[in-house]
Amino acid sequence: MGDPERLFVLTGAGVSAESGLGTFRDRGGIWARFDPMKLATPEAYAADPDEVLDFYDHRRRGVVAAAPNAAHVALARAEARLADRGGRLFLCTQNVDDLHERAGSRAVVHMHGELLKARCTACDAVTPWRNDLNRASSCPACGAAGRMRPDVVWFGEMPMHRDAIEAALAEADLFVAVGTSGAVYPAAGYVRQARRRGIPTCEINLEPSDNADAFDDARYGPASAALPRYLADLGL
Repeated sequence: MGDPERLFVLTGAGVSAESGLGTFRDRGGIWARFDPMKLATPEAYAADPDEVLDFYDHRRRGVVAAAPNAAHVALARAEARLADRGGRLFLCTQNVDDLHERAGSRAVVHMHGELLKARCTACDAVTPWRNDLNRASSCPACGAAGRMRPDVVWFGEMPMHRDAIEAALAEADLFVAVGTSGAVYPAAGYVRQARRRGIPTCEINLEPSDNADAFDDARYGPASAALPRYLADLGL
């Protein structure tokens, strides 16, 4: 394979784990310690908004305190180098943190939303939000109080930006998944879509994912080490 010019990168919680942000489905992960049905569904928010907002306040504080690691930095560098030679890196993340952006990535598509944004359920306005969120919080756009929620995708809700993601995947000449469990759809199905289009695929992960058999190639180890090495091999 020649040097990629249209690289599609899918990242998951494993990319941010070395920055101190918890994964979800690993042993000891967030959903092993907390019940997602009580904390990450529209029904949970309607039944007990205080508990849900407290949980996301805790996670938001963790994101604010975290710093990008070498994997985030390597992706930002690869994006810039591809752009310099007329190519493109499409960065699709399942993560709700902003570590890709803080590392220097300029075009990040958050398919599961962003924790540092809040959405008003009254007017649907989305606002940057770095502080705690509670039922006394008012929407800066419409002034409604008690209607703000994290701008993240909960179980039972549709992922964001699916049209842009599908379009970028159709144009890619290399698909790379980094730090993903391979258990969450539709993201877990993207590798098979790529394979059907004849696009080479590679998994970079701490250990084989649930859909590891779908990849042409794999590099295993911490993302902060394995990803920069892989991108360097690509000339990025």
